[in-house]
Amino acid sequence: MSFDALDLSILGPAFCAGLLVLATHVPMGQQVLARGIVFIDLAIAQIAGLGVIAADALGWEPQGYAVQIAAVGAALVGALILTLTEKRWPEVQEALIGVLFVLAACAGILLLANNPHGGEHLKDLLVGQILWVSYRQLLPVALLTVVILVLWFGTGTRLGRFGFYGMFAFAVTAAVQLVGVYLVFASLIIPALASRFHVARRRLVIGYSVGVLGYAVGLALSAVLDLPSGAVVVWALAACGIVFVWVMGGKVKRS
Repeated sequence: MSFDALDLSILGPAFCAGLLVLATHVPMGQQVLARGIVFIDLAIAQIAGLGVIAADALGWEPQGYAVQIAAVGAALVGALILTLTEKRWPEVQEALIGVLFVLAACAGILLLANNPHGGEHLKDLLVGQILWVSYRQLLPVALLTVVILVLWFGTGTRLGRFGFYGMFAFAVTAAVQLVGVYLVFASLIIPALASRFHVARRRLVIGYSVGVLGYAVGLALSAVLDLPSGAVVVWALAACGIVFVWVMGGKVKRS
């Protein structure tokens, strides 16, 4: 254990990355919970990751625009599929989302089967490398986040099915390359769960509070204890969510 590891030059960009992910995922998570399609984030994130893996298999530059286009393109295809399935088979949409996730995950494993660094690539995709994020990487993500939030709060239900899934595709594609699949899912669902029993006007405040505190505590603990940051932040988000539910539970009952 070393408190010298609390280096803001490393933790600062990582924390900002978390804030950008939370900015879009907290309101989207509340909508996902209301629609009963909890695993959509995992599915879209896995599909976007499949696009990254496919681009890598083709030998494209890891940080180039071609990889970003491949990731977004794959995620948009996934969004289109989910739009069609929700329209055709709404009663089994959650099950179909799960199937899509498994298919994308297995396709990624198959593409990495003959890659000597496949295991490492898969770990990075799932757990993420949030501590390696730089402020320069965050600039385009910040611009995309602003656009998504303006559309999300400005248009609301007028987005339609594909608009909803399409925005999800863009938000998740950017997020998964910053923090990994697991942390993207935790950022979407845990704040939404912690705030779900509150009145609508308080849900966003509580959701963002849980998320920000979870990232701050998780990143600090991972640095001090020298543990994988993504996994620690997921547990910190869960712990903060439980604390908020426990502390705020009485207030909900009295309101």
